[in-house]
Amino acid sequence: MTISPSPARVGDARAVRRLTRPLYCYAYLDELVLLYPVYALLFADSGMSGWQISSLFALWSLTSVVVEVPSGAWADAVSRRLLLWLGPLITAVGYALWVLTPSYLAFAAGFVLWGIKGALGSGALEALVYEELDRVGASDRYAHVMGRVHSLGLLGVVTAMAVAGPVFASGGYGAVGAASVAGCLLTAVAAWRLPEHRGDPAPDSVPESWSASLRDGVKEVRGSRAVLAALLLVPVVTGVWGALDEYTPLLVRETGVPDLAVPWLLLVIYVGATVGGLLAGRAARLGAVRLGFLLAGSGVAMALGAGSGTPAGVALVGLAFGGFQLATILADARLQHTITGPARATVTSLAGVATEAVTIAVFASYATLTTGASHGAAFAVLSLPYVVAGVGLVWGRWALRSR
Repeated sequence: MTISPSPARVGDARAVRRLTRPLYCYAYLDELVLLYPVYALLFADSGMSGWQISSLFALWSLTSVVVEVPSGAWADAVSRRLLLWLGPLITAVGYALWVLTPSYLAFAAGFVLWGIKGALGSGALEALVYEELDRVGASDRYAHVMGRVHSLGLLGVVTAMAVAGPVFASGGYGAVGAASVAGCLLTAVAAWRLPEHRGDPAPDSVPESWSASLRDGVKEVRGSRAVLAALLLVPVVTGVWGALDEYTPLLVRETGVPDLAVPWLLLVIYVGATVGGLLAGRAARLGAVRLGFLLAGSGVAMALGAGSGTPAGVALVGLAFGGFQLATILADARLQHTITGPARATVTSLAGVATEAVTIAVFASYATLTTGASHGAAFAVLSLPYVVAGVGLVWGRWALRSR
């Protein structure tokens, strides 16, 4: 006998699909940026020094720090979908500046715009996805859905890397820049298709709602130890590898491969990260001890792979990025499950601020390390925080059990 699914379950499944279809398109298109594999090379070829490049990355993160929490409160007060639509349009302007007027000021302006875009989406995306799933009783699928979101985003990066080489060879930085701007416009279209079942406040009530959202978010973090602990885990897991990701083209170039081969080797790294994202659904219940082993093992793999200075070592870096991606999604899922108040985007943005603070510290450390050492050595040194954090998680859990 065949048992048909109940109408409620069918309705829930349809509601989830109405969310995930445009969401997955958005995730893929948002990272389908042909400038990704080559923009660090664009900076270097435009005469930027190591310190200048790091200062650009730091400016990018600093912009996110300044805008992150206000934009999160704005998303809670007004519309998360609106912010997700606006972000790609802002970024398109920045990419155009890079290729039309390549200079330090143009690069800086582009990173400011990119930082604003990142802040607009950070918190807003997670809050929209979690609450749309929770609305139909599917919040337990959050890690699974976000794992696919991250993996499709990385697939977009991988596609960009595969295509960037031929496009760059035929049209140079101008061609990859034009393709990147087109990708931003398509991303905005996908963002506008996202469902959002939230009442929009009247225009004259937005300032009061914005301030109320900000107060609610801060109050929840201060009033709940579980939320605070989950929030602090996010920057610990995400901050370092999120910064090092920007230097992977320089790490790969240092292995001695020609510039046209750099995107192909970067594929190895991002395939590893993509696989890590796809494993998030199955690993949703991973405990602290196993998470600790995951972080420590990934840190060791990155140190060995980057420190080898060979193309073969890139495979170990890819394995490490897979572990870091998985840990990042799990940390985000833990945070979302602990939030109970209405200011979900604001709380998530607070975690984003902490992450950006770590990221800026990594950018400064990287610039200092590469003054007298190789990129591989810098990657190896900056893998140590993961080893320490992983050992700390394992040791702390065992210490609690032994009491």
